[in-house]
Amino acid sequence: MDLLNTLVEKGLRRELPSREEALAVLATSDDDLLDVVAAAGKVRRQWFGRRVKLNYLVNLKSGLCPEDCSYCSQRLGSKAEILKYTWLKPDEASRAAAAGVAGGAKRVCLVASGRGPTDRDVDRVSRTIGAIKEQNADVEVCACLGLLSEGQAERLKAAGADAYNHNLNTSEATYGDITTTHTYADRVETVRHAQGAGLSACSGLIAGMGESDADLVDVVFGLRELDPDSVPVNFLIPFEGTPLADEWNLTPQRALRILAMVRFVCPDVEVRLAGGREVHLRTMQPLALHLVNSIFLGDYLTSEGQEGKADLDMIADAGFEVEGTDTTTLPGHRGGGCDSPCGDAPADGGEPAGADAASARTDLVTVRRRGAGTDLAPNA
Repeated sequence: MDLLNTLVEKGLRRELPSREEALAVLATSDDDLLDVVAAAGKVRRQWFGRRVKLNYLVNLKSGLCPEDCSYCSQRLGSKAEILKYTWLKPDEASRAAAAGVAGGAKRVCLVASGRGPTDRDVDRVSRTIGAIKEQNADVEVCACLGLLSEGQAERLKAAGADAYNHNLNTSEATYGDITTTHTYADRVETVRHAQGAGLSACSGLIAGMGESDADLVDVVFGLRELDPDSVPVNFLIPFEGTPLADEWNLTPQRALRILAMVRFVCPDVEVRLAGGREVHLRTMQPLALHLVNSIFLGDYLTSEGQEGKADLDMIADAGFEVEGTDTTTLPGHRGGGCDSPCGDAPADGGEPAGADAASARTDLVTVRRRGAGTDLAPNA
């Protein structure tokens, strides 16, 4: 396909595709899917070889969030029967992080529900970062605490944080349909705060919330402009008890096309396969490794993930290798240690694609009952 050849050439040059080209990727047929994956895979291998970075989530504080994000099981008014607990102590969080590191994780992501941290919360997380770094000096630590106030990013950086995550989630035009307690602009501002403090910015999206192809392209182009170092791609987990519980819009093929589009638009960025991969990609997860260069190991914030050993087996069976702590993730031109090369819907954005293509599979969503905040061993 001329489209795919053009996108590969642009990806190898780090050239931004047009909106029309990005929309065309999402509109490709299932018959062309393997060609799409192969083309985006060339771009992925150019900048990241066959390495896969492992990340591990530690939910520092679960549930009871005052924000009304429709996709979230921890939201205000959520009836999802998830774990709810207040702040983990630094030693508890450090033990949880150690389990992920032992399983192969290179980065630990510390997440807390809420609108944003108080100064006291920043102090608490700073102590937690110190405890983790004391035990595992080489591990990267990313904080995800919500909207940041002036000076908080600098304090996290001084405490030893390497990165900060705050996702854009969806397009600016439809953001108000998903959340009313804060704005798209608030999220952009927090990512800018993190970048200004010298933290590596991590910001991504959630697909499967009923958005159109145009919405997906808008948010990914917004991310390209924001220029984070890593872009997590989440697929909505439709928790019962949340407003989006009935949004089962994704098929494995649709999810792969979305990942390919993100790779073409953000060719040299760490694209991370995040929440919902087991639910929506299912047995086609290994194909996604040809598009992304980073995944989460083990469980998510409020749902269980694939067994950690199964993740490692999947990576090896697909011919990829786990990225070690002695390897810098990003290419040299992005401040990393790897000089290039690093290794061998309708276009008018009408109705959400795939809205009737998948039936609800609530049996695939398992509420997390192990790891941080419980007495049970974590999944790593």
